[in-house]
Amino acid sequence: MNPDWRGAVVRRLLLMVVASLLLGLLTDQYAWSLVVGLALYLGWTLVQLLRLHTWLKDHQPEEPPPDGYGIWGEVFDGLYKLQRDDLRARRRLQAIIDRVQESTAALKDAVIMLDSDGNLEWWNSAANRLLGLKDPQDSGHPITNLVRHPAFKDYFESGRHQEPLELPSPVNDRIHLQVHLTRYGNSEHLMVVRDVTRLHLLEQMRKDFVANVSHELRTPLTVIAGYLETLLENVDQVNPRWQRPLLQMNQQAGRMQHLLNDLLLLAKLEATTYPSNNQPVAVEPLLQSIRSDAQALSADKNHRITLEADAELQLKGSENELRSAFSNLVFNAVKYTPAGGEIHIHWWCNEQGAHLSVQDNGPGIEAKHLPRLTERFYRVDSSRASSTGGTGLGLAIVKHVLLRHQGRLDINSTPGKGSTFTCHFQSSQIARL
Repeated sequence: MNPDWRGAVVRRLLLMVVASLLLGLLTDQYAWSLVVGLALYLGWTLVQLLRLHTWLKDHQPEEPPPDGYGIWGEVFDGLYKLQRDDLRARRRLQAIIDRVQESTAALKDAVIMLDSDGNLEWWNSAANRLLGLKDPQDSGHPITNLVRHPAFKDYFESGRHQEPLELPSPVNDRIHLQVHLTRYGNSEHLMVVRDVTRLHLLEQMRKDFVANVSHELRTPLTVIAGYLETLLENVDQVNPRWQRPLLQMNQQAGRMQHLLNDLLLLAKLEATTYPSNNQPVAVEPLLQSIRSDAQALSADKNHRITLEADAELQLKGSENELRSAFSNLVFNAVKYTPAGGEIHIHWWCNEQGAHLSVQDNGPGIEAKHLPRLTERFYRVDSSRASSTGGTGLGLAIVKHVLLRHQGRLDINSTPGKGSTFTCHFQSSQIARL
C-alpha cells in the first residue's frame, strides 16, 4: 500500500471542498454546495463499501477484489495482496498434506486418524485391506462400530494404550493384526495397524514345539525317576561308590520334572486368554495356606513371614492359577531372602482396584535386570539361581496368570534393601462376600 495514502486522502477532501466553494460562489449557496459535495463523497464511499461487502460475501477463493482508485484502490490492492499470500500458504500446506497422504498410502501398515470421540476422520488404503474400511461411507462413523471385536472395544475404551493389542482381522480371521493407539492434539487418536500374521504363526509354532517336547519328555523322565527311586530305596545293596551319583541323578531328575511341569503350565496358560473356571476366589484363606507352605519352606532359616489381608475381598478367576502365581512370588521371597529376614504379604483394594504385594528385605535386584525378570529362563545371577533350585519360569508364570486375570505386575527393588512385587487387578475383577 502507498505509504502517502493519508496525504492523498487529505488532498482529495480539500479538492472536494474547493470545488464545493467554487460552486457556491457561482450559485451564491455556499452551505448547500458543501452539503451536496459531502453527500456525493459519502455516497461514493458507501458505493465502495457495498462493492467490498458484495465481494466478501460472494467471491470465489481465487477471485480478485474489485478495481478501485483513491483510498479504496489502496484497500482493494491490500486485500488482493493478502489473498495472494493466503493462496500461496494454502497451496504449500496442501502440497505437504498431499505428500503425507501419498507417503502413508504407500505404507503396508494401516494409518487411521480418529477424532476425540473415536470417529473416523481419515485413513490410508492399507486400512481398507486390513480392516475393511470403505471410503467415503465409513467416514464419521465410530471405529468401534466397524471393528467389532470385544477385545478392541475394551482396549479402546480403557484408555491404557501403552501396550499394543493383537486381534484377528475383521476381513479375514486368518490374518492377525497388531493395533497401536496414540493420543495427540485435543484428545484425537492416531491408530496404526500392522499385519503380524507371520510373527503370530512363528510364536504359535514355538508354543506348540515347547508343549509337545515337554509332553513327550514326561514319559521317559518318569521312567528314569522311577528307577532311580527304586535304586535309592535299596541303596544298602548298591555299591557305596554309586550312592552319591544316584542321589545327584535323582535330584536333577526332580529338577527336570519341575521344569517340565512349569513349561506345560505355561503352555496351558498361553492356550487360552481367560480362565474357564472364572469364579469368585477367597484370597485371604488362599494366602494363609501359601504362608503356611512358605513357613515350612523356610525351615531353619527362621524367616518372619507376616500376612495382612482383607478377608472380605475376593477375586474373580481360577483359584489354581492364582495359587500358582501368588505362591511363586512368596516362595521366591523365601528362597532369596537371607536367614532371619522379613517377608510381608499384603492384600487390599482401593479406587484403582485390588492389589497383592510381597515385600522382603533381601539383597534386592539391580535396576538393569527389572525389565527382563518376567522373561523365561532369565537369570539375575545364574550361580545363585542354580543354588536355589529354581526353573527360571516362576515370574513368567506369574505374568501370564495376571494377564489372564486382567492384571499386571510391578517390581520395585533397591540393592541391599529388598524388593517388592505387586500384582494389580482391575476393579471389574473384584468380588466381595
